[in-house]
This record gives sequence, structure tokens and C-alpha cells, in this order.
Amino acid sequence: MYEYKFVETKLGGFFSSPTHRETIVTHASEGWRLVQVLPLKYNGHGKPMEYKIIFERLNRD
Repeated sequence: MYEYKFVETKLGGFFSSPTHRETIVTHASEGWRLVQVLPLKYNGHGKPMEYKIIFERLNRD
């Protein structure tokens, strides 16, 4: 059986850096596998600004 984790992250704005790469690397080091990245919100130009990142891992119980 698998367990799933849903993490919301922002792409970053003019003054901030994106956090999606760090989120993926951190979770991978904890045994989570990336399943999918879903865009949630877009700016006025159609560029995705917020994402939901879905991870899974084997439940060891």
C-alpha cells in the first residue's frame, strides 16, 4: 500500500526564488517519489504561479 503527500508551493515572483526544486529534493531524500506536479493558479499572462506537488512512498506498516 502507498501513502501520498500533497505539497503546495509557489513558483516565485520578481523578488523571490522558486521553491519547487528544493521541495522535490528534500522529499526525495526522505524516501518520497515524485508522482505529479499540478498547476493551481496562473498569472494574467497564463504562466503558472502556484503548484501542488504530489509524492508517494511505500507504506511500511
